[in-house]
Amino acid sequence: MKKIALFDAADYLDSEEVIAEYLNAALEDENPNVFLVAVGDVAKARGMAQLAKDTGLGRESLYKALAPGAKPRYDTVLKLMRALGVELHAIPAHK
Repeated sequence: MKKIALFDAADYLDSEEVIAEYLNAALEDENPNVFLVAVGDVAKARGMAQLAKDTGLGRESLYKALAPGAKPRYDTVLKLMRALGVELHAIPAHK
């Protein structure tokens, strides 16, 4: 019987460009959990311990903030984005 490896997006998030595209795609989804999962994938790819150090947040706090259903504060999201080397921008919606 063949074993199939589970897909882990973190294995493919190896450049700022790929990370930015991945997060942009997640932001297009109306479900906020999709974005949190995507940020969690990026955090895993970069290393949670390093991200905790870069944000000044504890690892446990990061895991809680990125858990599905979590409602992280804006300042937490901003710290995460900066530590991950990405920026959030607003653009006019296409109608």
